[in-house]
Amino acid sequence: MTTTVADYVLRRLRDWGVDHVFAYPGDGINGLVAAFGRSDDQPRFIQSRHEEMSALEAVGYAKFSGRVGVCLATSGPGAIHLLNGLYDAKLDHVPVVAIVGQTARTAIGGSYQQEVDLHALFKDVASEYLVDVTVPEQLPNALDRAIRTAEAQRAPTALIIPADVQELEYSPPEHAFKHVPSSPPSHSWATAVPSEEDVRRAVEVLNAGERVAVLVGQGARGAADEVREIADVLGAGVAKALLGKDVLSDDEPWVTGSIGLLGTRPSYELMRDCDTLLIVGSSFPYSQFLPEFGSARAVQVDVDGRMIGMRYPTEVNLVGDAGATLRAMLPGLRRKQDRSWREAVERNVGEWWETLRAQSFVDASPVNPMRIVWELSPRLPQDAIVTADSGSAANWYARLVKMRGGMRGSLSGTLATMGAGVPYAIGAKFAHPDRPVVALVGDGAMQMNGLAELITIARYHGEWADPRCVVCVLHNNDLNQVTWELRAMGGAPKFEQSQVLPDVGYAAFARSIGLEGIDVDDPADLGPAWDRALSASGPVVLDVRCDPSMPPIPPHTTFEQTKATAEAMLKGDPDAWDVVKRGVRSKVQEILHG
Repeated sequence: MTTTVADYVLRRLRDWGVDHVFAYPGDGINGLVAAFGRSDDQPRFIQSRHEEMSALEAVGYAKFSGRVGVCLATSGPGAIHLLNGLYDAKLDHVPVVAIVGQTARTAIGGSYQQEVDLHALFKDVASEYLVDVTVPEQLPNALDRAIRTAEAQRAPTALIIPADVQELEYSPPEHAFKHVPSSPPSHSWATAVPSEEDVRRAVEVLNAGERVAVLVGQGARGAADEVREIADVLGAGVAKALLGKDVLSDDEPWVTGSIGLLGTRPSYELMRDCDTLLIVGSSFPYSQFLPEFGSARAVQVDVDGRMIGMRYPTEVNLVGDAGATLRAMLPGLRRKQDRSWREAVERNVGEWWETLRAQSFVDASPVNPMRIVWELSPRLPQDAIVTADSGSAANWYARLVKMRGGMRGSLSGTLATMGAGVPYAIGAKFAHPDRPVVALVGDGAMQMNGLAELITIARYHGEWADPRCVVCVLHNNDLNQVTWELRAMGGAPKFEQSQVLPDVGYAAFARSIGLEGIDVDDPADLGPAWDRALSASGPVVLDVRCDPSMPPIPPHTTFEQTKATAEAMLKGDPDAWDVVKRGVRSKVQEILHG
């Protein structure tokens, strides 16, 4: 049988070890869809409900597997729908390859149906590598470079294959002028280490410090052991950027938790009071949560030189692999005998967890959203994967999920797109079908696309070795994060026409498509509901009616934010009394335990 270009694309994906392609069909990729049928569905064609979900599932797969994620869409509207998920990959530095159809070459430029200028569309999001395959001989080089570039640059790339090209007979590049060959697939990369002189300078800065703080991001994930050792030698506290939340266990008493607007009081105090800062694998953008400029000497380690020295005036910048660089530094570091700084950090961390416990049990109507996650955290299996959506769910994930053991977790960190929680969970289940997954999702995100992707979960969960996939919906009928941003940043009362959501029964919808659904509207039922969901024999939707008036007050609320919120209440916010009552009760717990 003749091997078509589409057949060869799938063969090369198999050579690269690609097991899943997250996709939605359309006539612009009919040649590729037919090739999947001829290949015994290897790699697997994972059908989402929408191309944006395909891209987000590929991002989730890549984040949790450490391998490239692949998504596939038709021309025109299908390609356009991929954009949001691909931008999520670009901004969070995730390797994803998009394979996109295009109208036949004979029709390009003729205003043909679904013809879109795909280079104009993708030139920013896939700026690292974007190419049209217009003749068979461009393969395998074009596909190989898309994958290699995605992996090397931790970025999305795109391959555009017109519909007629997909059906051409494949012929390889020749040993001829203007033909470009390619090497066999390989995932081996060199481990970069900075110069000895730069390492020596960094060590001098860290040894001179008396109150050392470390900030880790997702780039430190492979260097957790080295971070622990450095923190021990220097008596340092360690804060975590949101995408690095799963780098270190929160059981460590010197780990202060998340940093930033969604962060913890100990992380805020760590940055406020330190005299030396070590940043490892993080491009955390909010410099107002780092030490005051000039108050701390700083060293940064990052494998990407483009991200060095752009958030804080760092004195020494080390471009190299995090693990290898930290190992090079360790022999020169001197153990700090004065442990008073470390003891103060640990004391602050202990008090903060007590504060969170007290705040989680503040009365609310009907359920305090903090308690939802507080009750979940100790019940999570040590191999669990947790995803969170954007919105107030991200607040509670950031502060209250206690990472332990081999747990993993992520969300849409930099793009902060709504609707990523459920597709991330699906991507995680295909990356690790033997591990339980929990998604924390607001009702706005569920109405945006989560309900539809429950259908995808219902379709595929029988293929997962561990079928547990729990989607917890924080059901408050409010676009809660934006409501609070209006109050705290704009001094505007809640605008109900934009903020109030239609009431939907999420557990009932789950039951209607064959999944288990659990309704909770009493805080006393939360623990048993989590126990039931985490021990179920299949996916579960946990529909928890929670209080929209429980404020996600950061532990470092500014006077301006407090003033703006008060002004919003005085302007006639419809939930003013509940907001004040819940806010005062929550803040009182912080004062009492702080």
